[in-house]
Amino acid sequence: MNRQNHAMADLTLATLSDELGNLAETRAASVLQVLGARRPASGVVHGPDTIVTTARAIGREDGLRVRRPDGETIETTLVGWDPRSGIAVLRAAAPLAIGPPALATAEPRAGEIVMAMARSWSNAPTATVGTVAVVGGPLRTGRRRELARVIRVTAPMHDGFAGGGVFDARGALTGIATATAIRGFGVVVPASIAWASAAQLLAGGTPRRGFIGLAVQPVHLPASQREGGRDRALLVVAITDGGPAEAGGIIVGDVLLEFDGRRTESADDLLEALSGSGAGQTLTARTLRGGAARDVHLTVAQRV
Repeated sequence: MNRQNHAMADLTLATLSDELGNLAETRAASVLQVLGARRPASGVVHGPDTIVTTARAIGREDGLRVRRPDGETIETTLVGWDPRSGIAVLRAAAPLAIGPPALATAEPRAGEIVMAMARSWSNAPTATVGTVAVVGGPLRTGRRRELARVIRVTAPMHDGFAGGGVFDARGALTGIATATAIRGFGVVVPASIAWASAAQLLAGGTPRRGFIGLAVQPVHLPASQREGGRDRALLVVAITDGGPAEAGGIIVGDVLLEFDGRRTESADDLLEALSGSGAGQTLTARTLRGGAARDVHLTVAQRV
């Protein structure tokens, strides 16, 4: 390659780099930090006071907040959660003063460049770039549930990307990151499905879930504690003062094996178990403390 060709190649790479940087800079404003799980995650502005994120990103039922790009923290409440798509909607206690991103008008194609945007623990914008690897579906998301379409991308994503935005090369929102992977490719909920789930939740299309007042994170069980052959459960990392979990005797450090007869291996499992529970119901939580399993009876409260 002669000197002129080298110069043209350098110019092309520099232009591409600049364009990717511009894309990250302009789309970062619509991606907020979500606080509620043990570690911060992300969410995407949906409306004047609403944020679309994922159940994995929130990780708990109360004490939810979002942090704007300027650092201001705003209290939020959980509007609801769609067990089919895993999409959750938060409502801010004050206007966000940030516009939502434009949605992609067409389904992406394999090979197209995408950028995943999130917020780091320090609230700095975080971006990774990759390509669309697969667009397909349906994808099973639980018992008798499936996601009609799903996007898988090569852009690397850690837990903080859960609820973040995935944008196409034109800056349109392609989907919501889940921070989970299938065969090494990050799973993304298409924006059209995420926004449809949000619309249903905001219209009251799903019942309000009961409240038990605890925060959890997945944990792998050692061989000596694998009751019933399971190797995963939920570690209790926070308890709400005066909530049902505290009243029932659950403490930080307990391991939640089952709730209402259902195995709890992820935050989604717990949210699903609560989706049909109303205030006043007494349900049984099977927990592990100090290697000994026990049943705890919790009276579900109404979310306020």
